[in-house]
Amino acid sequence: MNRFATGPVTVTVPATSANLGPGFDALGLALGLSDEVTAEITGGGVHVEVTGEGEGVLPGDERHLVAQAAMRAFDVLGARPDGLRLYCRNAIPQARGLGSSSAAIVAGVTLAAALTPGVEFPLAERVRLAAEIEGHPDNVAPCLLGGFTIAWTEADGSRAVRLEPDPRVRPVVYVPDDHGFTAHARAALPGRVPHVDAAFNAGRSALLVHAITAAPELLLAATDDRLHQQYRAPAMQASAQLVADLRGKGVPAAVSGAGPSVLAFGDAPMDVDGFRAYRLAVADGAKTPTTNRASTV
Repeated sequence: MNRFATGPVTVTVPATSANLGPGFDALGLALGLSDEVTAEITGGGVHVEVTGEGEGVLPGDERHLVAQAAMRAFDVLGARPDGLRLYCRNAIPQARGLGSSSAAIVAGVTLAAALTPGVEFPLAERVRLAAEIEGHPDNVAPCLLGGFTIAWTEADGSRAVRLEPDPRVRPVVYVPDDHGFTAHARAALPGRVPHVDAAFNAGRSALLVHAITAAPELLLAATDDRLHQQYRAPAMQASAQLVADLRGKGVPAAVSGAGPSVLAFGDAPMDVDGFRAYRLAVADGAKTPTTNRASTV
């Protein structure tokens, strides 16, 4: 018999912003806006209830991304339960470049681990699995580890490290009503970029690590990018214009992930037409405040 936790287990997973300007597919930041998912083992079937963001739109069965990720993780852990019930209370805007899909994946992986006590599932392996499901590690890394993360991929999968942001780093996120989809945004990118642009981004990415962790006064220069935002701009003109307007006023700003949300730092304005503004703290990674002792089911 397999041993699973009988009672419900809850995980809180943060929103994330990836790229942060020049750090394409590598740099990410966990933000103080989160989804909360509760899971419990049942006798059969997969049932998902969603409230908040995505309510009435996201699937209520095994097609839900949290359920898919959980089942992938159960396979890694040795066995799937007969059934699973999920309660998703979502606050992260969907398809806006704030890591909603990564949050769902991390929630599923974390819940499967919590529901399978006694089976070792190191954090590094969770990063690799979550990145494999997502297709890239830049959002799942900060969602799992929290803080500011650097992620990279080796032959055996993705890896990541967490660094502590300077306490003066104050993120502001601007969320438009329009949706964006990562697959569409990636399709806009060229197969090749000029060497001078690649060199520019390498320098700015290195500077960004220093700016985030020790010198926020350098964030304006450090968040500049020539690798992806200019190619995506035609599909999110309002977001591109907001980035340009903010940077023109000396406010560090970049498209958040694949967009269309915008990430800014410091004394950014909170009243921008067409966008909801959130001043957010830098967050910790996924947490399971409620756990249960294992018993045979």
